[in-house]
Amino acid sequence: MEIKIKKASPKKRKDKPTDESKLGFGKVVTDHFFNIKYKEGKGWYDPIIEPYRPLQLDPTAMCLHYGQEIFEGLKAYRGPKGEIYLFRPTENIKRMNVSAERLCMPSMDENLFMEAMKKLVILEKDWVPHGQGTSLYIRPTMIATEAALGVHPANEYLFFIVVGPVGTYYPQGFSPTKMFVSQEHVRATKGGTGNVKAAINYAASLFATRIATSKGYTQVLWLDAIENKYIEEVGTSNIFFVIGDELITPPLAGTILPGITRNSVIKLARHLKIKVAERPITIHEVIESSKNGKLKEAFASGTAAIVSPVGQIHYSGRDYLINGGKTGPMAEKLYNEILQIQYGLKEDPFGWRVKILDGKKG
Repeated sequence: MEIKIKKASPKKRKDKPTDESKLGFGKVVTDHFFNIKYKEGKGWYDPIIEPYRPLQLDPTAMCLHYGQEIFEGLKAYRGPKGEIYLFRPTENIKRMNVSAERLCMPSMDENLFMEAMKKLVILEKDWVPHGQGTSLYIRPTMIATEAALGVHPANEYLFFIVVGPVGTYYPQGFSPTKMFVSQEHVRATKGGTGNVKAAINYAASLFATRIATSKGYTQVLWLDAIENKYIEEVGTSNIFFVIGDELITPPLAGTILPGITRNSVIKLARHLKIKVAERPITIHEVIESSKNGKLKEAFASGTAAIVSPVGQIHYSGRDYLINGGKTGPMAEKLYNEILQIQYGLKEDPFGWRVKILDGKKG
């Protein structure tokens, strides 16, 4: 299927940010986006990269009423010679198709998905920032567009990809965050949609997140919905703890997102001969380890922040410092190792880095 490209006229193109230190996250989008439509019985059709514009939806578009919306997040990185890389893009493509199946949405051809991302990023190559810690964020999204009221899977969909330059996800950059353990609200239950990247999961997290941020905390650390004691994940990331000489993260048991950065951290840690355990861990074990000095550090992992150190956890009315509220050596090591692979600054022993544009030709 050929992707049509319609370029924006020079007069309608936006001014590119001049100060990369002020990019923030998710504030700027580029001049073009990719979109393709789907209709039951016809399949996917009319793939196009065109000038960025608002979407037009019927007021009864089913995504607005019944929550059929999924998305992904990945990045393009500029290497030292101007080349451009993607990081493990096939994993995002596969995960989005898993999400689509769970929400009764059509799967996207993996080759077409990849081609669309590559062509869009290459077209917008001048938007890829240069500084380390900056990147071009890529947001593939699928929504139900059929105009109908009534609870059933839609027959029409729109898949689109927008991109935009970003800096660090958290305003404090690579500095320790503060986590608030929610004991009143839950993120997901077994048999639900907690293990797919669906918009409904994020909507459900907003209330508790607002409570946490109003109290001065960065994110919510979620517990399981049944016993309210097993740690699951952070609002936007997976979570890791270093207890003794072991790196521990909750297992993929159907209620947490199988993070691609999570998987990268585990594989890299094992490559570095770090002892890794994917096992259930309770908040009580973490608190007890904090009290007896066995909890050395904690950090979250995700596409947006890569690795984000955790310096403090609030649970049951009390704050617990981790590593004196400072970034731990393991978090820093893993962060730097992944960052250097992403930017093409060191050897990639895992084959994660995908070059889509050579700097000498770009």
